[in-house]
Amino acid sequence: MDWLPTLGDRPVPIYEAIVEALSADVASGRLHRGERLPTHRALARALGVDLTTVTRAYSEARRRGLTEARVGQGTFVAESLARAPRAAAAGIDFDLSMNLPPEPVEADLEGRIARGLDGLRRDYGLTGFMSYQQAGGSEADRGIAADWLRKRVRTAAPDRLLIFPGTQTALMALLLSLTKPGDTVLTDRLTYPGFKAAAAAAGVRLIGVESDGAGMLPAALEEACKRHKPKAVYLVSTIHNPTTVTLLPNRREQLAAVIRKCDILLFEDDAYGAFDTRLAPVATLVPERSYHATTLSKCIAPGLRVSFMVTPDRAAAALLANALRTVVQMPVPLMVALTLRWLADGSADAVIAAITAEAAARQKIAAKALIGQDYAAHPRGHHLWLRLPSAWSRLEFAAHVQRQGLAVVTSDSFTVDDAPEHAIRIALGAARSRADLAGALDVLSVALKSPGSVSRIV
Repeated sequence: MDWLPTLGDRPVPIYEAIVEALSADVASGRLHRGERLPTHRALARALGVDLTTVTRAYSEARRRGLTEARVGQGTFVAESLARAPRAAAAGIDFDLSMNLPPEPVEADLEGRIARGLDGLRRDYGLTGFMSYQQAGGSEADRGIAADWLRKRVRTAAPDRLLIFPGTQTALMALLLSLTKPGDTVLTDRLTYPGFKAAAAAAGVRLIGVESDGAGMLPAALEEACKRHKPKAVYLVSTIHNPTTVTLLPNRREQLAAVIRKCDILLFEDDAYGAFDTRLAPVATLVPERSYHATTLSKCIAPGLRVSFMVTPDRAAAALLANALRTVVQMPVPLMVALTLRWLADGSADAVIAAITAEAAARQKIAAKALIGQDYAAHPRGHHLWLRLPSAWSRLEFAAHVQRQGLAVVTSDSFTVDDAPEHAIRIALGAARSRADLAGALDVLSVALKSPGSVSRIV
């Protein structure tokens, strides 16, 4: 209630200056989620402005998702941005099927987008970003990306790096450039559905390799290489999708040794590496045969469509740049420019820190709701992997909770063989707020304690 915005000399109408100050104070930590704001009249009196100006400012802040009004209580700082609900089947109240990052209000994503675009307009003008650009990014763009990546990927260098419009495009370009129809690529037995789809489109056969609780088994990888003569192995080494397993340093070293010994390529999908920065990617252990993809879709926002691919050398980068031109011509220049501005000024790291904190909070909510259940999770991951009671078949359980308004994904979407695990993935980040997540987990908890049906295990 003591909050007073610092309006300064912002070259915008007063109501917009109030909203910008609110956004900045949330991002800096001066204001916290759930904190009560002054009444319209109190703030107008303190600022010496008309009541209508403050009313307009509060309305705009609520439209942006920065605040929420509670009947009879007042206006409060929101918990999460007002993410528009995805189109869902009728009757779905909680869609936890898509693995999205949460949008905590502390990330100030809306404000950062507005300020970033305004900065680009001021410094360069926007129309220049509406034309064709160099496939894979200019040398300057790649230099900014490499500098940011090098904190984790020590082998990142501008001449070996390409900027893609999302990792899905990068994976498709890899398969088109480095494999031919009928080739084999090894993966975990459960793997990212997007890679399955890309492999199917490229006519590439996927073979699942056995894992244990620590990830893909080096001995099983070596045996699979001898048996199937693969072109490459695809790994999600940190917070695996869907099992949440993170490869520890010793396992990474062992797998890297097998990859080098068997003379195969590594396709490393590092979608979640920003949430566990202690671990160097496997690609840094075998850089001469590795293609390492880092996306901002899971650590900032999927709508940016920006991903970075570190290749073995310049020739490999040139080959992939040709594939990029074939598939989609170029990354979206305006989104690349906005993203690189965030990388350079520290905004990206601030957003990632806020999302990491929110993901950790949601994992604690899930842990409390699922006490006694058999599941795997990473303390800062966006999802968890829940093994179902034997009383339920996977598809019957998913159908049951869907009738209760909850959408989840079964292991069938991730399997590359005919023996999917008896489990489902729960995407905690997809919930629009912690309150929505708690409601969804209540539905899940009740269903897990229900008698279920074993008429047909599939």
